[in-house]
Amino acid sequence: MSTGRDNMISVLKKIVVPELRKRGFKGSFPHFRRISEKKIDLMTFQFDRYGGGFVIEVGVCSPEGFTHYWGEKVQPNKVTAHDLHPDNRLRLKDNDDQWFRYDVENESEDIYEKVANEVLQHLYEAEEYWKNKG
Repeated sequence: MSTGRDNMISVLKKIVVPELRKRGFKGSFPHFRRISEKKIDLMTFQFDRYGGGFVIEVGVCSPEGFTHYWGEKVQPNKVTAHDLHPDNRLRLKDNDDQWFRYDVENESEDIYEKVANEVLQHLYEAEEYWKNKG
């Protein structure tokens, strides 16, 4: 992994993950789930393979977990947003882009904190999606 990605993950764990925990999410980076009697809210961070950015995808599935079309059952404590078909996920958006970028030129050392705080500002999109899908 690159140093930039490691730094970004470290800051997300420091700033964003505690907020997810307050909201009832369990799991470990990059996959989180909030299990209730009626549904499971999912959130997954996916980093750009070329570095410098990540997307956040959210989804909802049954409280029993998820069964792939080929029959494989994913248990409630293992299901991730990536198990769902892309049409059944929402990508949180940073402005008009779906990528949260930390490789921006001419940015200061606090770019990681800035990006993590931008993620916090977009959690309302996920909460609206989960509420409407529930």
